[in-house]
Amino acid sequence: MGKGSGKPIPKIEVKRAFSPAEGEDLLSTLKARFEDNMDRHPGLDWADVQTRLQAHPEKLASLYAMEHTGGEPDVVDRDEETGEFVFCDCSAQTPEGRRRICFDGAAQQEREKKGVSPAGNAVDLAGAMGIELLDEAQYRYLQTLGEFDTTTSSWIQTPPAIREKGGALFADRRYDHIFVYHNGAPSFYSARAFRGALRV
Repeated sequence: MGKGSGKPIPKIEVKRAFSPAEGEDLLSTLKARFEDNMDRHPGLDWADVQTRLQAHPEKLASLYAMEHTGGEPDVVDRDEETGEFVFCDCSAQTPEGRRRICFDGAAQQEREKKGVSPAGNAVDLAGAMGIELLDEAQYRYLQTLGEFDTTTSSWIQTPPAIREKGGALFADRRYDHIFVYHNGAPSFYSARAFRGALRV
């Protein structure tokens, strides 16, 4: 992707509203994933996670958006000072429902002025979902919990000095090594989305 294929690319729509039944399904999915991947969060208990989720329903809406776009969110850490649980997109490859996106809104506008319309942009989509793009340290930490982005890549937070010069950072895993690269912020590809984090 990146140069366009001649076909219009559907815009990504962030869905945060869900029915009670969908909410129950989401909690069941999150619980099953949590229990199937205890190596990501040793010593933590799902009952404590669910209690915090029920106390902060707006966070469940963000998790629904993460799940709905293919992120497969799971708990990867807990802040001992605040007691917050940290969820992260743990899909093996970059979330399928967020691909073909530029880095941010300015980059998207720049691309659209040239007649090529991406599906959206990582910064605005993350904001609409109520989550934050992973920074480089968070991305590298996630990679200690498994092997992610072995055939795809993910936009990550970019220092202002780089963005001001037109660039943006993305990362992936190849040859059992974590690489952080740069691209022009307006670029977009069929195998690149972004991963986000949510504190609950």
